[in-house]
Amino acid sequence: MDKINKIKRLGFWIFIIPFISVNICLILSQSFEFREFDVPSPGNYYGDWKIFNIGDAIADKSSKWLIPYVDGSASISRVVRVYPVNIIFKLGMFITGFLLIKYWLLNKKLIIELKITEANTNKMVFFGICSAVLLIIHSIFLGIKYDIAIYKLFRRVILLLFIFMEITAQFYLIKLFYKNKDLIKKLININVLNIKKVLVYSLILVAIAILPFLPFANLKILKHALEWDYFLGVITFYLLTFFLWKKI
Repeated sequence: MDKINKIKRLGFWIFIIPFISVNICLILSQSFEFREFDVPSPGNYYGDWKIFNIGDAIADKSSKWLIPYVDGSASISRVVRVYPVNIIFKLGMFITGFLLIKYWLLNKKLIIELKITEANTNKMVFFGICSAVLLIIHSIFLGIKYDIAIYKLFRRVILLLFIFMEITAQFYLIKLFYKNKDLIKKLININVLNIKKVLVYSLILVAIAILPFLPFANLKILKHALEWDYFLGVITFYLLTFFLWKKI
């Protein structure tokens, strides 16, 4: 089926593009000094530009190179929001958002073609497309600084809603496949489906467990490391899609 091959390719690129984009930003932000615009302050209404290097900005780093997946030395937004690396990130997220919309719509078409009956299909597509739109909105506002509490709250809410929508869409898709695995068992690798289920449930449990600790500033390193690892877990779902479907 042509739709299965398209879904496999989409899954591959939805993993590769954000993974490469974020890690290129991580490498570049430590390799060069960039000019970062500082937000206006009471003594400087128009703001100012300052030289920035993410590695130099971390005073207590334990090695020359930061590995935030392990050491939690910086958040993703701190790494990718500085010009010009933010252009790489924004472009990568715009493309990923577009591919995500295609991914969820194509999954719906495949479900109809396979004559799978599932009441939650429309919910899956709704949450999937919403997550893609929120990812694009988050990317647009990343790097735009205003020292206003409601603006900072808005950015956090957009990010949290993206995570919620994305994981919910993934959950509905896995649930759908499990309910119909006998019907599609000749088309999929059951072992990969099991791995995807474990991954999605782990992401849900981690999100629930970490939510009460988000307000605590003294857990910054742990939250940063979890953010990078969580990001990797979310996009790995799509890499597994590439291996889930058998070649048609």
